[in-house]
Amino acid sequence: MFAGAGGMSLGAVLAGIEVVLAVELDPWAARTYHTNHPDTEIYEEDIRSLSSRRLKSIPKGRKTVVFGGPPCQGFSYSNVRTRSSENPENWLYLEFLRVVEALSPEWVVFENVCGIVNTAGGLFVKEVIDRLSPHYTLSYGLLNAMHHGVPQNRARFFLIGSRNGIRFRMPRSSRSEPVTVREAIGDLPKLSNGAALSWMPYRTPPASHYARGMRGRQERSPNHLVTRNADNIVKRYSHVPQGGNWEDIPARMMRNYADRSRCHTGIYHRLCFDAPSVVIGNFRKNMLIHPEQDRGLSVREAARIQSFPDSYEFQGSIGFQQQQVGNAVPPLLARAVFKAVLDQHQGARNA
Repeated sequence: MFAGAGGMSLGAVLAGIEVVLAVELDPWAARTYHTNHPDTEIYEEDIRSLSSRRLKSIPKGRKTVVFGGPPCQGFSYSNVRTRSSENPENWLYLEFLRVVEALSPEWVVFENVCGIVNTAGGLFVKEVIDRLSPHYTLSYGLLNAMHHGVPQNRARFFLIGSRNGIRFRMPRSSRSEPVTVREAIGDLPKLSNGAALSWMPYRTPPASHYARGMRGRQERSPNHLVTRNADNIVKRYSHVPQGGNWEDIPARMMRNYADRSRCHTGIYHRLCFDAPSVVIGNFRKNMLIHPEQDRGLSVREAARIQSFPDSYEFQGSIGFQQQQVGNAVPPLLARAVFKAVLDQHQGARNA
């Protein structure tokens, strides 16, 4: 449900799960999903129009999992104004529960941003728990992507339910040291401000085991698109060191801001090559800066930091592609969750 560009689905596939139906309203996200998951049926309509009859037509006799997360803008800590029960987007989680009730799957995996825990005093999480707990044994908590092979310090909320009474154990960290930005994108092409190129050859051999895994057998990679920033913004970039932000830019160059002191720390942040990335969310709006080049991140660089392989091609204009990448669940984080689901399901059957 709420499949987006398919990051969570890719994680499920990597863990060994066959995805038979995806629901996604946005046409460009759905096109990206279809491009990369051609064997999965896509319901490209509002989830509220997905009928119980259609859901019950899914073949029976197979172990099933319903997974996804409703749109997270209303729950996000970066969107304080809409983090309340009055935001209509926040009520789409009820559609997720409706689908679960229609299908009665063995497993449920509900994912969202960390902000959902505190939104409206925890109203939404409590509602999900109250609706699922009569039928499912539930476990929930926060998982950080960088503990599961993703070069990004990004925490997400997961709630996992088992209809068969299995108390799910969250996957443990798979790494002693996180993957760095250099390891993630150091081999990708050098680009200019406003680059608008699709398939390009790599600049160097793989920079790490991570880069080698992202490349696979590819000799080129797609989506080397960079926002074209105005000259004054590019000049601001030159003042920001790795790990720095807007505070490193001279005040005389920030006069168009009504109150420069109100900028949050993520604005004009230059990534550090030798550390994991900050959250890849709306990286265009936040103007995240390449570690060495005075420009924003390309779509492919952001996708690498999200753990999308280079074979994964995003569709639409640069704005749509940036949104798809930023909104996605990191596939390697999703893989860790689904692998734990499969392992614990099989372990319970063998016990």
